Amino acid sequence: MSLEWFDRVCAELQDNMESICEEYDEIGHINIDRAAKHPRIDCFVEDEDNIREYFCTLYFDPHNEEFYVEEFDLETELTSRVLLDDIDEIIDVVHESFHDFIDSFDMDDDEYEEEYLMEDDTIEYDEDEEDDDEVEMQVVVDVDWTTPEVLAYTYLDEVEVAYRFGVVPDTGDGVLRRVNRIVTEENTVIEDESDFIFSKEEAGTIIELIENNMDMMEGFDVDH
Repeated sequence: MSLEWFDRVCAELQDNMESICEEYDEIGHINIDRAAKHPRIDCFVEDEDNIREYFCTLYFDPHNEEFYVEEFDLETELTSRVLLDDIDEIIDVVHESFHDFIDSFDMDDDEYEEEYLMEDDTIEYDEDEEDDDEVEMQVVVDVDWTTPEVLAYTYLDEVEVAYRFGVVPDTGDGVLRRVNRIVTEENTVIEDESDFIFSKEEAGTIIELIENNMDMMEGFDVDH
């Protein structure tokens, strides 16, 4: 099992997208989950309140060393995989998904820029239309961090993952922040953050699940 192809794409995808698409360069981001059984790259846009809108997810099968996206057929209600053979196909899928996302706002470019890109880069939401994920992300903005970043692992000075723990003062919930940093071939650093919120009542169950299943997980082998 090798993640070399995954790491290469992670290092090149953001730079390639920014170079070919001016709109993506202004608002496009990626979040990398390398620790999943099938590592993935989540592509999203984000406003100044840290509210994210995801428009594409790339999955990587480490055993077959191939990228794929999942598509859901409304008629058959089945999910299928579309394999992506090279970086050009990957960029095309992300680029097309990004513009499909923009077009879904049903507005022309000037209206889109005024609503999403200009001035303070905020989006106005109707309170009735906000979903639970958006509300949760707004809460995460106010966190009392009780620990500094703790390094989880590094790989060849190219990939670094760190964690930090905090508490949401209004609710008392715990927050685990994952910070992922990747150094590209141009020696620039891509940094992505993701937060996981959980209550005190959940903490014991989460710890128990991890402890009871550690032996089923595969370690990070730097020789492959």
